[in-house]
Amino acid sequence: MSTEISTQTQPRGLALQSVTDAMKFSETVANSDFAPKDFRGKPASCMLAIQCGAEIGLAPLQSLQSIAVVNGRPSVYGDAALAVCKASAVCEYVIESIDGEGEQMVATCTAQRRGYPQPTVVKFTVADAKKASLWGKSGPWTQYPRRMLQMRARGFALRDAFPDVLKGLVTAEEAFDYPTPTVASEPVVVRPRFDNDEPRPAKVVLSPKVKSEPTRTRAENGRLAISNASTIEACEGLRSKLDTYANAGEITDAEFSELTKLLMGKVEILMTKEEVTA
Repeated sequence: MSTEISTQTQPRGLALQSVTDAMKFSETVANSDFAPKDFRGKPASCMLAIQCGAEIGLAPLQSLQSIAVVNGRPSVYGDAALAVCKASAVCEYVIESIDGEGEQMVATCTAQRRGYPQPTVVKFTVADAKKASLWGKSGPWTQYPRRMLQMRARGFALRDAFPDVLKGLVTAEEAFDYPTPTVASEPVVVRPRFDNDEPRPAKVVLSPKVKSEPTRTRAENGRLAISNASTIEACEGLRSKLDTYANAGEITDAEFSELTKLLMGKVEILMTKEEVTA
């Protein structure tokens, strides 16, 4: 008999059994007042948030309320992270405390993993916040400094003690403090000027090159594959490929959103044909 403790939790509530179910549910939520601001009118983002939450044991609506996308990466709000870890069979207890006042405050999170001799203890101090340029930062760090210290200690402790439960997700409170990545611009090339007395080099006329057939991009291949899909099963396979391409950075967020909408429309057409045939 195995003594291994499972880290999986079964989400309660609506169970989505297929990609088609997830698409229809995501469309319904995206067009309702239940959708958070960042997900409103974005069924593709809703579906991905639901999938991300399901991987750590959250039900569909819990996922939409608890998953946040920061700089293109999913994260989970600290209260939901604590709930997921406490619900796991590998969690024995999580204890939090904040000692001191003002700049002497110290937030402590102690997480005991079942079967481990020692708990994971993480402290986050005002000095740590200053070192990270967080203390006095406008927003929550100014309005709720005790809470932010608590969230940072909690996030580190839970990720260290229960990495298999959180599946690598950071807390949203931590992710919001990450600097926004900037795209480096192309360096400006300053070409040398010719003196007036020096003749300019003659323009060299090159013979025209034979243009080769352009290679189709991932997005173009995706549009073609969706157009040629003849069954719902084929659409589900394409859905999986889109996730793979997006995770590998082979298609942009805009292309992913476009292709997802095309795929959803194709599924609706095929479902209508099946109903008519039936």
